[in-house]
Amino acid sequence: MLAPGFALTIAVAVVGCCLLPAGHSAPSGGIDGRIVGGEDAALGQFPHQVSLRNAGSHSCGGSILSRNYILTAAHCVTNDADENGVHTPIAASRFTIRAGTNDRFSGGVLLQVAEVIVHENYGDFLNDIALLRLESPLFYSNNIKAIALPTANTPAGADIIISGWGRIKHQGDLPRYLQYNTVKSISVEECGELIDFGVESELCLLHPADNGACNGDSGGPAVYNDQVVGIAGFVYGSCGSTYPDGYARVHYFNDWIRQHLDV
Repeated sequence: MLAPGFALTIAVAVVGCCLLPAGHSAPSGGIDGRIVGGEDAALGQFPHQVSLRNAGSHSCGGSILSRNYILTAAHCVTNDADENGVHTPIAASRFTIRAGTNDRFSGGVLLQVAEVIVHENYGDFLNDIALLRLESPLFYSNNIKAIALPTANTPAGADIIISGWGRIKHQGDLPRYLQYNTVKSISVEECGELIDFGVESELCLLHPADNGACNGDSGGPAVYNDQVVGIAGFVYGSCGSTYPDGYARVHYFNDWIRQHLDV
């Protein structure tokens, strides 16, 4: 996903570390682990989930929005910012997606990414959203299905399901099989109080210690009422803390997504 050696950082006043792509080392005191505290998903339980692969290796998650488009995080598919703070997309030729399987190594289908579309205002952990146009369309089945965009803003206090192939322990291996967990949405105001990141475009998800998202889960979905409501973006300090994790709030970006979808 990201260029070799790439690691996102964020102002200390806001967040200690982002969700790193799989295959990249966490900074000192940084993040590692899987969907922390999660469990194996059943085949077909998350038919919208894909593994985004950079040069053949899993790097991030993503969600199927249509036969031709995948939703993921901008930091999964961009290079480090230049001197003007602009992130340029990584060449689409580096990316494939694996869909229709819970196994990171096999099964399902592998499809080439043809185009990377990054939000034009991505930066500083805001607008961390991107679309991937596939070279050939997906064929739906019991294990490959699109997920709907949210029809309403995600309320605080809702049970949200997150999923991904993040690392299974500190600086350890990625899990072979897809993991999932249930976390709780909180209000913009509470997120501001807890991690000083109370912005309307962000969905903050709270969890007990030793639970939550981790590196390798970036770009993956948060689901509520069978709709994709969040895109995994960052953790505060380290994964598995008692602080909320930051996900891009999909409802906020509904118009942007629809403007770029060819469905």
